[in-house]
Amino acid sequence: MAEQTAQGAPTAQTSPVEYRIEDLAHHSGATVRTIRAYQDRGLLPRPERRGRSNVYGDTHLARLRQIADLLDRGYTLASIKELLEAWDAGRGLGGVLGLVAEVDGPWTDEEADRISRVELDATFGGKPDEDAIREAIELGVLERIPDRDDEFLVPSPQELAVAAELYGAGVPLTAISGHLRELRVQVEHIASRFLEFTTEHVFARYLEHRPPTDADAAEAAAMVRRLRPLAQQTVDAELARAMRLFATRHLQHHLSPEPPPVRDEEARPVALPAGTIRAVQRLVGAENMPAFVAAAAEREVQTRTLDALTSNPSEPREIDQVPR
Repeated sequence: MAEQTAQGAPTAQTSPVEYRIEDLAHHSGATVRTIRAYQDRGLLPRPERRGRSNVYGDTHLARLRQIADLLDRGYTLASIKELLEAWDAGRGLGGVLGLVAEVDGPWTDEEADRISRVELDATFGGKPDEDAIREAIELGVLERIPDRDDEFLVPSPQELAVAAELYGAGVPLTAISGHLRELRVQVEHIASRFLEFTTEHVFARYLEHRPPTDADAAEAAAMVRRLRPLAQQTVDAELARAMRLFATRHLQHHLSPEPPPVRDEEARPVALPAGTIRAVQRLVGAENMPAFVAAAAEREVQTRTLDALTSNPSEPREIDQVPR
């Protein structure tokens, strides 16, 4: 306990705080079993031995809070150990934690809001729809608030407002949620490609050390702040261009007496999983990837055409042929 003056105020000299393992668990939020596991893995310094008791201090409490914070940010225990060993070796961790905080911070200026259950029901038809609520929570459009059944957190009010507008225009809630799931796959693919691109051409030089030096991590954090808006700006510009192009074609299609024929040679965009793209790039190189994917798709179509022809030769079928 701290020494106190006659007036009751603490003096400048205070004794170090000491904890038993149960007290350390209580203050840190970790379990006794977890603390012992961290010690065994070298993530936590050994306690001081006093007779038959182990004594922990504020350094142990601070380390446990660091570990919990990094785990919340998605780091594995192995990577946390590397970071903490760098810190213990005197290489510094401030820049690394700053980079972690920068990447983990909000990527939009939009602020979360709350909506009551009454407002939500009124916005979407006026009748309670438990299935729609569960779907919205699963998608992250709504989040439950502990001990509150009559109110929800809305991480993106804009996203909820779009859903409300679509519903008001006559789109069923099931179609809206299905469209959002499909859109999310496409957007995650774009985000993955943007990160691969910037890592290769910008951030690789900062991350060549594992973990990066304090100075490199601080520079990388500054670069994240600088490049953060570029992904959204690029997507906004390209989406506007694509919407104008395809909306015009769509309108022409519906206004013309006969639908315009689709040319076989017309290229169409196809989304592929990021893992598939990386595997093909490693196999044939980035410059040969389009030709490889096209050839693989054509070969698959030809194989299925032959299978269809040989499955029942006595029964004629109409089969789309791939133009040669």
